[in-house]
Amino acid sequence: MHQHPHTSTADPTAYPSRTRRGRTGRFAQLAAALAAVVGLSTLTGPGAHAADNPYERGPAPTESSIEALRGPYSVSETSVSSLSVTGFGGGTVYYPSSTADGTFGAIAISPGFTAYQSSIAWLGPRLASQGFVVFTIDTNTTLDQPASRGDQLLAALDYLTGRSAVRGRIDSSRLGVMGHSMGGGGSLEAAKDRTSLQAAIPLTPWNLDTTWPEVRTPTLIFGADGDTVAPVSTHAEPLYTGLPSSLDRAYLELNNATHFTPNSSNTTIAKYSISWLKRFIDNDTRYEKFLCPLPQRSLTIDEARGNCPHTS
Repeated sequence: MHQHPHTSTADPTAYPSRTRRGRTGRFAQLAAALAAVVGLSTLTGPGAHAADNPYERGPAPTESSIEALRGPYSVSETSVSSLSVTGFGGGTVYYPSSTADGTFGAIAISPGFTAYQSSIAWLGPRLASQGFVVFTIDTNTTLDQPASRGDQLLAALDYLTGRSAVRGRIDSSRLGVMGHSMGGGGSLEAAKDRTSLQAAIPLTPWNLDTTWPEVRTPTLIFGADGDTVAPVSTHAEPLYTGLPSSLDRAYLELNNATHFTPNSSNTTIAKYSISWLKRFIDNDTRYEKFLCPLPQRSLTIDEARGNCPHTS
């Protein structure tokens, strides 16, 4: 960036006064350049990384910031009537209130079998306050199967980016899906059908299809050790192993948890979901340290698998 200071090849002993002035001038130039750089970094602060990654949003993360009930962004919400959309059952959009940071990535989230968006509503403001537009949806019927829920997640994303009141706040190239139970199975269906998705997070997923060679989307699967509805041995674990081994993928089995653990506020689900979404939707490598190395077994995590470090 900076021009090299001019250097003379003349004999320094022949022109002592000029040489001293030249050195003094060069020192002054360097000092001024240094002061300019320091001043620039002071002005830009946490946003100094933006030039390297234009998708980076929010301050540098800490363990406490990703575990917090709310992140750095104030959140607004708007209801979407089922009568105003096609392909899914409406829902609620949660989004950062400020437009000062530009556009955000967006995530659609499906509830499970017989459930409504209220069962996953806690994820809306929790994720949106970290810098995402989040759409918790209702399905066309509460009995819809995973493949249908996958189609509905994609229809919801298309509505968000194409017709919604917040479409101007969304970067349509940075989208992801989540879902609980059959909605979790649906998030895999969505990733299979639309390989451009940047992240998928199935929560205690249910899907009888356990082979997913088509998926190209970085996928984090949560299982629960006490799940009797979608036991990990026949759902979450084979869904994980059915993903391509070369894919950025992870499996976290929640300790002392049930199939319905994702239906209420849960710090472990939130912190690793936030980290996964930030890492792959925002390409924000500041969150890599929370994902790799893999979390250790703890009071809340029974088992962790995955490929580290991440490649994409």
